[in-house]
Amino acid sequence: MDLLRFATAGSVDDGKSTLIGRLLLDSKAIFEDQLEAVEATSKTRGYDYTDLALLTDGLRSEREQGITIDVAYRYFATPRRKFIIADTPGHVQYTRNMVTGASTADLGLVLVDARQGLTEQSRRHAVLLSLLRVPHLVLAVNKMDLVDYDQEVFERIRQEFVTFTQRLNVPDLAVIPLSALKGDNVVTRSEHMPWYEGSSLMHHLENVHIASDRDLRDVRFPVQYVVRPKSDDYHDYRGYAGRVASGVLKPGDEVMVLPSGLTSRIAGIDVFDREVGEAFPPMSVVVRLEDDLDVSRGDMICRVKNAPEPTQDVDAMVCWMTREPLRPRQKLAIKHTTRGARALVKDIQYRLDINSLHRDTETRELGLNEIGRVTLRTTQQLLVDPYEQNRTTGSFILIDEATGNTVGAGMIN
Repeated sequence: MDLLRFATAGSVDDGKSTLIGRLLLDSKAIFEDQLEAVEATSKTRGYDYTDLALLTDGLRSEREQGITIDVAYRYFATPRRKFIIADTPGHVQYTRNMVTGASTADLGLVLVDARQGLTEQSRRHAVLLSLLRVPHLVLAVNKMDLVDYDQEVFERIRQEFVTFTQRLNVPDLAVIPLSALKGDNVVTRSEHMPWYEGSSLMHHLENVHIASDRDLRDVRFPVQYVVRPKSDDYHDYRGYAGRVASGVLKPGDEVMVLPSGLTSRIAGIDVFDREVGEAFPPMSVVVRLEDDLDVSRGDMICRVKNAPEPTQDVDAMVCWMTREPLRPRQKLAIKHTTRGARALVKDIQYRLDINSLHRDTETRELGLNEIGRVTLRTTQQLLVDPYEQNRTTGSFILIDEATGNTVGAGMIN
C-alpha cells in the first residue's frame, strides 16, 4: 500500500482537530480506552457530546484553550492506503508550525466554517500550501449541520474559493461539504445533502492519485553518512547512506558525485537486511560504488548528464519564523539537504501580502510569519534545484547561530 501524507489547515475553530478525530474514530483507528478517556473528559467539561478534538490536541494548554498550538501527527490505515496526518494550528501566531506540518504533505486539507465562509487565515493557508507546492488541495466546508445543510451556502463558499485559487498554483482542487461533529460526508456519504454528488472525504483521500507527483527522472541522492562497519566480515565494505530525494537508482547505473565531479557506477544498493534491485523516493538506502571515491556527508550522487546547479547565490521565498526580524546583511547558518554552510542576507526583494498577493517592494525586513523573496550568499556551493521541480533539493532552513533555533524556511526559485 502507498502512503498519503496530508495536512489540515484553516482558521481557529473551523474543526480541524474534530475532523481528524472523526476520521480516526470512523476508520476504527483508535483504541477503546482512548475513546473512553475522551468521553470521560467531555462529560467532566459538561459537554453533551464527545469532543473528538481531544484525540489530537494532546498538550494541556491546547485542551485548556481549545486550540491547536503544535503540529500533531497521527497515523492510521485503511485496506486501500496508509495515512500520516499533520494536524496544524489555525491561529495566525502559529503559522510557522503550519508551514512545518505542510512542508512534506502530498495533500492539503483546508477547512472553513460554513457559517463564517472564507477568512483571512483560510486564504493565508491556501497561499502557503500553494507556495509549498502541495500538489493536491481539498476545501472542506465544515459545520454544514449548523446551516441546515444549505446548498446555496456551500456553493457561495465554493465559488469564492475557486475564484481565489485561480491566482495561485493549485493543480488539483476538490470541494466537499461535511460535518465533522455529525460525521456527514466524512467516511460515508451523507443523507442530509442529496444535492451533493461527489465522494466522501475518506473516499477522496483513498483514491487521490499521488504516484505521478514524485520526480522519478532527476536522480538526487544526498549523502547523509558513510558506512564503514568495524566487523571482520565487512572489513572492505564502504557504502553511502541517505534518502533518495528523486529519481530511480539501479545497480550498474553510471553516476557522478558532486561537488567533486568524479564518476563511477553503482555496485549495489542495500537496505537494512538485504540488497535491493532499485531505490526510489522516499526510500532510505545505502549505495555502494564500484570505485573507491572520496565521498562524505553533504555530497550528492546524481546522473552524469543530469546534475543540479552548484551555486553560492540563492534566490528564494522565505517564511520567517521568529520575532526578531530578518534584515539585509544578517548572517545565519543554512542547512540544505545534508549540507551545511553560512549565509549572508544580500537583499529582501519584496514582502508578499498573503491576503491580496500584493508585492511590497518598499519593505526592508521580514517579521514573524511573514513571507518574502530573499537573496542569500553562502560560504559554500549548494547543489540546488528549483523548489517547483524538487521539494527536497529546492528547500532549506535558516538557523540562528547564537541560539541554534530554526528561524526561517526557504523555497528556491
